[in-house]
Amino acid sequence: MSVIQRIRDKGAWIVFAIIALALIAFILQDGVGRGGSGASSATTIGKVNGEKIERADFEEKLALQERMYGAQGAKREQLIGSLWNQEVERVVLNQEYQKLGLRVSSRELSDILFGENSPLRQEFTDPKTGEFRANDARQAFAELKKSKNAEQIKTINSVYITPTIEQTLRNKYQNLLIQAAYIPKWLLDKQQADNNAVASFSYVYVPYAAVNDSAVKVSDDEIKSYVSKHAKEYAKEEETRNFSYISFSAAPSTADSANALNLVSELKAEFAATSDAQAFLTKAGSEVPYYNSYFSKARMQQANKDSLTKTPVGGLFGPYTDANNYVIAKMVGTKQWPDSVRVRHILIATADPRSGQEIRPDSIGKKLIDSIELAVKGGADFAALVSKYSDDPGSKEKGGVYEYFPQGQMVVPFNDFAFDKAVGTRGVVKADYGYHFVEILGQKNPNTVYKIAYLAKPILASNETVTAASTAAAQFALAGKNAKAFTALALKENRQILNATDIKQNDFTIPSLGPGRLLVRWVYEHGKDDVSEPIEIGENYIVALVSAVNKPGVLSVEEARPTVEAIVRNEKKAQQIIETKFKGNTLEALATSTGTPVVRADSLSFSAPFIAGVGNEPKVIGAAFNKASLGKASEPIAGSTGVFAIKTESNGAKVATTDATTVKQNLVQTARMSSYRGLEALKKAARVKDSRSKFY
Repeated sequence: MSVIQRIRDKGAWIVFAIIALALIAFILQDGVGRGGSGASSATTIGKVNGEKIERADFEEKLALQERMYGAQGAKREQLIGSLWNQEVERVVLNQEYQKLGLRVSSRELSDILFGENSPLRQEFTDPKTGEFRANDARQAFAELKKSKNAEQIKTINSVYITPTIEQTLRNKYQNLLIQAAYIPKWLLDKQQADNNAVASFSYVYVPYAAVNDSAVKVSDDEIKSYVSKHAKEYAKEEETRNFSYISFSAAPSTADSANALNLVSELKAEFAATSDAQAFLTKAGSEVPYYNSYFSKARMQQANKDSLTKTPVGGLFGPYTDANNYVIAKMVGTKQWPDSVRVRHILIATADPRSGQEIRPDSIGKKLIDSIELAVKGGADFAALVSKYSDDPGSKEKGGVYEYFPQGQMVVPFNDFAFDKAVGTRGVVKADYGYHFVEILGQKNPNTVYKIAYLAKPILASNETVTAASTAAAQFALAGKNAKAFTALALKENRQILNATDIKQNDFTIPSLGPGRLLVRWVYEHGKDDVSEPIEIGENYIVALVSAVNKPGVLSVEEARPTVEAIVRNEKKAQQIIETKFKGNTLEALATSTGTPVVRADSLSFSAPFIAGVGNEPKVIGAAFNKASLGKASEPIAGSTGVFAIKTESNGAKVATTDATTVKQNLVQTARMSSYRGLEALKKAARVKDSRSKFY
């Protein structure tokens, strides 16, 4: 339920006043060309072109995003990274807006808030007609202008007003870039000529794969030389670090697993004898919560559900392992239920399901739902009662109807009423956060459902196991206190040295290790060849050695080798192939010397440099349009996939299939699409000081 909807359900005038006050505050400023954050904290999380991003403001926005996206599975560390990028973009763009004089006037904001694309549509839409009630919204803003709840005003600003302003400014800026797209006549003429240029040629080809990689060694100096010649392509803006590490496992041992099995087995007889599975599990403790309802076989997630569903009522299955637990399952009961149900309902909420805060006293909720039940029995219109009283925004606009939903989707009392009662049944259902008046409208596909209790005990590492791992790690860190000793000790103890590369200062996750922010911070607080004390990550103790500090700028040989080595190797292969295989001045002679046939390529396009059966070869296709290649064999060409010699048979222009207008439209569209990369260019050009690692 949205912030506005929740407040509105308690009193529509409150939300109107909050939004109105936020709007009025904006109008008094006569529009916005958004500037600094306005926060007043002594701590600064970063700077963009000299403008500060304050931690207090950042934390407020982070908390809001956690509330908005946490329920969807977003992790805090993910939100920190994405919010930082958003803040850098915001500052960079706001600086551009100010340079250009871009603003959003109060009238513009009003038009957006009450227009077709209003962010308030959900809150002010007629549930029956689907029409946005713009006049109602305007009237609410005009009539109600006072509120003392500063926190709610801030929330409305954060969720609705500020994003609307920022998106409007961004659209204006983007439109300026799009409209600036211009194609000069010379470029149009060249593009048409390139599109229509075709050539036919014969060629001799020796692929680089003809020479084994093992026969061509690439030295560090050769890598360094190539990188220096292509410095712009192999430069990075941010420091990274590499570290080596030894992992000492503190995962449960065989003995620990046996102890967990014994623990659950000792309870098996008592579990079998009990008539109250829920009370027994509460007393004994179980890692799997007791679900006091039924599930069909199709809805079960367990891998051994075939065996579970064959267990007779009162019978046990197990022990077996599931999700690092030893489990014994007990069949509590079976029933015949539909697999899906259609209902309509009216919810009278007594508490907010997210915060737990009281919406109305339980006694008031009970009286109201009883009155609704009497009204329905007396012939009152159900949909009208939903529209007037229901606190469920998920069904309010649909007359309270939930179309066919499966078992286990609703809270247990609601679920059991809907699936256990017959079609046409009406009644009041009490749930944790309020009262429902429910009518069952339809049911489909009856099948057997099962109530199963699970006694689950976790397989945990004992103190002895954890102590052994931590002690071994501590002893290794003490003895392997430098790079030489670290490597020698790992060899002596037959321990595998693992490596983590390209770790950035603000990383939270380490490849192959998982969440490891503490280790990342240690790596950046120490220098090359330093060895860490044991650091606990998951079920392991890690002893790390800083193996490389990769400063910003041109890549080091170690960093560049994974991508550059193959390129340099192919260059050396090309030289070797040319010197040893390409002998002669004609294609026929070259075919004989290379042991390859002469191949014909017809009607290849200059704008699509692809040779069938070979691949993308722009240098070769480009050479085919060189007049010097007409009628005679070219010099050897080191292409993308091998070495070529070609003889152009013909080159020229084909009959144009695309008119100039279409070509121009395509070029303009390409230029406009390129404008969307303008933000990345601005961010790259900005002076960004990132101090997040001091705080997170």
